[in-house]
Amino acid sequence: MLEALLLLAVGMLASICGAVAGLGGGFIIVPVLAFLYTIPVASISGTSMAVLFVSAISSTIAYARQRRIDYRSGLAFSVAMIPGSILGALTTTVVGSRTFFIALGVFLMMMAVLINFKPTSSRGGWLRPNTSHRLVDQSGQVHEYSFNMWFGCVVALFVGFLSSLFGIGGGSVMVPTMILFLAFPPHIATATSMFSILLSSLVGTISHVSLGHVMWDKFVWLAIGALVGGQIGARIASKIPAKAVVRVLAVCLFAVAVRMLFKG
Repeated sequence: MLEALLLLAVGMLASICGAVAGLGGGFIIVPVLAFLYTIPVASISGTSMAVLFVSAISSTIAYARQRRIDYRSGLAFSVAMIPGSILGALTTTVVGSRTFFIALGVFLMMMAVLINFKPTSSRGGWLRPNTSHRLVDQSGQVHEYSFNMWFGCVVALFVGFLSSLFGIGGGSVMVPTMILFLAFPPHIATATSMFSILLSSLVGTISHVSLGHVMWDKFVWLAIGALVGGQIGARIASKIPAKAVVRVLAVCLFAVAVRMLFKG
């Protein structure tokens, strides 16, 4: 019973933090499972991915009510994530590259620092905007932004691979990319990221389930907590200013980066 309550709390905390920052919460679930149980990496990643899917459902429903999801961009990004999600699930059992973990950790630390700088309005080359969107959220606030859709989709392919491989949620790369390089407003970036994660994590979860990577006894309690946490996290995100969302994201990115470095 104590184990069930602990997993319930972990699932809720992970989903709250994941929803606020748009990361999905796997960056909390994965290290906790690794600490509590002596199990294969594939089982940790698979279980975390399945919980991530549940968390994304809860968060997406809440963000949809707030009208902060850019559905066109989110759908395009999620389609690009799908091939990466399948490949990530298939390669989970052969992960062990020390250099890769260290490089990813350093990269995420850099993103945690750079995310605090406002994107410049003029972009050239492969960042030249080719799409403009306008959203009016539930509060009446207007969000207008322009970005390069192709660049976003290329990053999303890589994100899908990382998300399924580590079970940490590709938002750790996708959200800072959307804010820093694609000039998405922070609130729109986090909401759209959760929508993209919802669609891509479904494919990743199915892949992990078919490979027998999901620990169902752990998943049930984590998922219940994630369902509740996703709603709470989205409500918290709607009440804090954009700068605060960026600060939370930076802290979460740093935490993920430290975990990657230690794994390396």
